[in-house]
Amino acid sequence: MATLEEALIIVNQLSIEQREMLLEIVKNQMIEASREEIAQEAKEAIASFHRGELQSQPIENIITELQATLTED
Repeated sequence: MATLEEALIIVNQLSIEQREMLLEIVKNQMIEASREEIAQEAKEAIASFHRGELQSQPIENIITELQATLTED
């Protein structure tokens, strides 16, 4: 496996067009990996709910918690 430094050396040898294509490909791969991670976490949460490890909550509580999370950053 190549190190980050080796990868950067190789990338710098590419034309600008090839670098742009590479950037788009890597971006799309990261988006897909993120989607897969979210889907896996959702499956785990649903399974936990079905096992009784999670309780349902009123939507107002969930919205309040989400808003609080967004304002923490």
